[in-house]
Amino acid sequence: MILQAKNQLTLQEFLNLPTGEGDITYELVDGQAILKMSPKKFHSKLTRALLNFIEQCCEDKGEVCPELAVALTRRGRDWMPIPDILYISNERLPPDWNQEGVCSVPPDLVIEIISPGQTFGQMAAKAKDYLDAKVLRVWVLDSKARSITVFYPDAAPQTYMGEELITDSLFEGLEFTVEQVFQKAKIPLDAQ
Repeated sequence: MILQAKNQLTLQEFLNLPTGEGDITYELVDGQAILKMSPKKFHSKLTRALLNFIEQCCEDKGEVCPELAVALTRRGRDWMPIPDILYISNERLPPDWNQEGVCSVPPDLVIEIISPGQTFGQMAAKAKDYLDAKVLRVWVLDSKARSITVFYPDAAPQTYMGEELITDSLFEGLEFTVEQVFQKAKIPLDAQ
């Protein structure tokens, strides 16, 4: 769903729009306010499991936030996506960052979980947009394939499945498997 505007919205105009009722959240894409799909049960459980793994690795090294809007630029225009999870290292956090405001710097890591109605291709294109906006890593979790694909700014994407160990030089000490994420989320193999 698109919140129609006569003109293309700037970031400031978007931020000045009245808030939606209840759980209604919008992202700014190509000058339009686009409705973000509300997470369902498996999506929420996977988000919580991933948050636990990232927080264990990155504790005291930065901020890990679910569903935090980030102000970026996409194809030369204001863009404000709301990733499922983002991590910003202390090195990237501005000293005057307002904890209640929109994230104003590109995060180190963005994690997107494919929702019903979304495709891997759409998420891969979004991952490229994140990387072009100076995000250092993008992970796309595909619950149907039970995989995590890691997108890099300077290398081909890598897909992890099952018991393959996910490690990354950007996140010292981070080690887990995709299957551990699904086990922690308590999502059985036949749940899709």
